[in-house]
Amino acid sequence: MALIETRELSKVYTLSSKKSVTALNNVTMSIEEGEIFGILGPNGSGKTTCLKLLLGIIFPTEGEISIMGQNQYSVVTKKNIGFLPENPYYYDYLTGPEILKFYGKLFDMPPGIIRERTDSLLELVNLNNAKNLSLKHYSKGMLERIGLAVSLINDPKILILDEPTTGLDPIGCKETRDLLKKLHDSGKTILLSSHFLSEVERVCSRIVIFHKGNLLTTGTLESLLEEYKAENLEDLFVKAIRKFDSETGQTEEDAINLQSSV
Repeated sequence: MALIETRELSKVYTLSSKKSVTALNNVTMSIEEGEIFGILGPNGSGKTTCLKLLLGIIFPTEGEISIMGQNQYSVVTKKNIGFLPENPYYYDYLTGPEILKFYGKLFDMPPGIIRERTDSLLELVNLNNAKNLSLKHYSKGMLERIGLAVSLINDPKILILDEPTTGLDPIGCKETRDLLKKLHDSGKTILLSSHFLSEVERVCSRIVIFHKGNLLTTGTLESLLEEYKAENLEDLFVKAIRKFDSETGQTEEDAINLQSSV
């Protein structure tokens, strides 16, 4: 049994009495325990909507979600999930240990466990030397790392990351990538949503590609490269979307605009 499953999952946003937008369309997929699973797609493809549905932040229009054998609203499920949003906001006058204590209390963790987790997580994300520094003085890379620490405070089995390398320089990207590999080695199941294809290519065991709310394809990188006769992930990405667009009447101009955004 897969750790996470969706069955015919759809989300339709109603904009007015006469207009609606399908953000996710009949998506069925499964994620096995211990995977680093990459969720790819251009902006507006449904990646973040999918993550919000898995987290129980928004409600599906149709379909079902199973996480660890329970639905996404289960308290047991939520206690086993860590989440890093694309643009997290933290109280910038707090220090790293203070923000970890704050989130530890939200999980109703005992003070002693919070202290132990804080020490080990600051060591893990290489922020031990910044213990007394308030978050407003953190660099972008440091904020991403404290965000990862926050998402790990409850020692979750599942880690959901939405664009964790956005705005990072090459050093920051490498540090994040190395950290994800370390977390994977420790047994975490990781869902990584990103449009930075090179990062996904380096760390993910399987990927899925979304476009216009539709799941286009899923599998290991090697199998998909062979299926689409692609040279690399970027080539695969563009070919999968061009194939969908040609089958649904997408214009060549739109396809060119897509390629330029990869």
